[in-house]
Amino acid sequence: MSDIIKLLPDSVANQIAAGEVIQRPASVIKELVENSVDAGATDIKIFIKDAGRTLIQVIDNGKGMSPTDARMAFERHATSKIKEAADLFSLHTMGFRGEALPSICAISQIEIKTRTADIPVGTRLQLNATKVESQEAVACDEGTNLMVKNLFFNVPARRKFLKSDNVELSNILREFERLALVNNSIRMSIDTGNRVIDLKPSSFRQRIEDIWKNNLDLHLIPIEVETSLIKISGYISRPEYARRRNPLQYMIVNGRNMKHPYFHKAIVSSYDALIAPDTQPCYFLKFEVDPNSIDVNIHPTKNEIKFEFEQEIWPILQAAVKAALGKFGAVPSIDFTVDMVPVAPLGKNKTPIAPSIDVPSDYNPFNGTDYAQGKGYYHPKSGRETAPSNWDNLYLEFMRGAHGFVDSSKNEETKPGVIEGLNIQGLNEEGSPGNICLQLAERYIVTSSREGLLLVDQRRAHVKILFEEFYSHISKGEHSSQGMMFPDSLEIEPGLQNALEEILPELLKIGYRIEYDSDLRWNITGVPSFATSLDSRDVIMRMVESTDDSAVNYGQEGKAAESINSRLALVMARSAAINYGKRMSPEEMEHIVSRLFALPDPSYTPNGNKIFYLITMQQLLSFFR
Repeated sequence: MSDIIKLLPDSVANQIAAGEVIQRPASVIKELVENSVDAGATDIKIFIKDAGRTLIQVIDNGKGMSPTDARMAFERHATSKIKEAADLFSLHTMGFRGEALPSICAISQIEIKTRTADIPVGTRLQLNATKVESQEAVACDEGTNLMVKNLFFNVPARRKFLKSDNVELSNILREFERLALVNNSIRMSIDTGNRVIDLKPSSFRQRIEDIWKNNLDLHLIPIEVETSLIKISGYISRPEYARRRNPLQYMIVNGRNMKHPYFHKAIVSSYDALIAPDTQPCYFLKFEVDPNSIDVNIHPTKNEIKFEFEQEIWPILQAAVKAALGKFGAVPSIDFTVDMVPVAPLGKNKTPIAPSIDVPSDYNPFNGTDYAQGKGYYHPKSGRETAPSNWDNLYLEFMRGAHGFVDSSKNEETKPGVIEGLNIQGLNEEGSPGNICLQLAERYIVTSSREGLLLVDQRRAHVKILFEEFYSHISKGEHSSQGMMFPDSLEIEPGLQNALEEILPELLKIGYRIEYDSDLRWNITGVPSFATSLDSRDVIMRMVESTDDSAVNYGQEGKAAESINSRLALVMARSAAINYGKRMSPEEMEHIVSRLFALPDPSYTPNGNKIFYLITMQQLLSFFR
């Protein structure tokens, strides 16, 4: 039998390595900027063309390279950062694997100009997919000017799966933010073609303010703790400024960005009882530890780091966060001007008496004006959602007409039938279950069917109902827009600006009117006529954040998964649907159940989550054997 194992050529090995190291244009920028930092640069300029597809150029004033070093830098496993394995445990540089430049070179065309301070003339090197095409002397400034052209030109499958320009630019800007935050003592600028960001050297706190520019500085609490094991410094946000989405969470160890779920949990758990369960605090924390106690050689991207004493660091970190929150009085104040939810009176056998629903005589179930104006939901001092005292009335209004929920019984008869072998017991002519509905843990609706016991997820059921309503509206085509007397202001962070521009045409098509103001601020001047009661800012932010989320699946068919209409409808439904923890009356639960089973497919949400489970009679009987 002949030998079949062969040694892969370097060009093939580099392309394989590139699959791990270089995932998108933002990965190229990360690797090149970190090389510039390691070279001692104090000024780094980045230029982007066509979202990095055509050109990524990084210019620095670092120490540069000699002609020989410039050639060797593109050889696999060639590095100046370490000399032996022991050096991995005393790293003071960003790079050390010798994989980044060969990986980039394997999937692009490279041109580099570089010069060191001790020689008057630099060198210019051109490579095409690892093949050296030319090297010659050239006059250039001290430092390195590296251009990456036609990224993935020889890997068409990888290039095909890149996202749109706006999405890739968003990822580039987010990577730039991470790099700029870590290297606050370095001047860093980026030119994407339509916008320029120039950050001067500054303190860590000032760099945070320079990047996000939304008065974040006023919301930050400093942290400073030093032990023999670790030094922790940086800032955390006040509890009242916790975010429901897109929280700014950065951890830096020894000058390197990292992701560490264990430490993240320690920080978030320190906010228990101070923030809502569906919100996250912002934090910008620097860790300084002995390099011998961490291992950064876990993943080629070097973002995952293993700590030798992570269990000992946990209580130190948690105590530091709690101490900072307590020292600066960062606990929500009690607002006595907000009405409290009354406690239900006790009847016989000390069981609570359910409050009655008092519907005014002039109540119009299809008028969402009160909700659109925020009555009963917003208090100007708290800036957060508060529990309204008249929840039953508001929720009944919500279910009958607010949030775009249309009562289809006004237009056509709705009679649920047999759904996947399931029959709801005791349905009357209007489609309401005649049997009792109970609420479990303020999360599930429990009712019965002829086949057994039915357990319905209340939020998923409402999302499904609203999705069908909104999708029906959106699919009809062009929609009229209703102007807003007082426009809503929306602040979009730099990394999300391009994502908003990506979806802006679709938002305009369905009736949203959005105008750029200044300094990352947009004004919402009009909303679709069928969605006037929705929180327009919440809908748009959800859409922006879902634009580059490749893991989201909006249906079981491929076309539905890519449909912008499906995505819009799902985002609007999620924004409008009831949350867990909302107490409902039997009538409200019956309304949700009857509307759910009036749909053609009530079993799954648009993204494939199961809405209800049926415990059959056979299963119930087996429990008592």
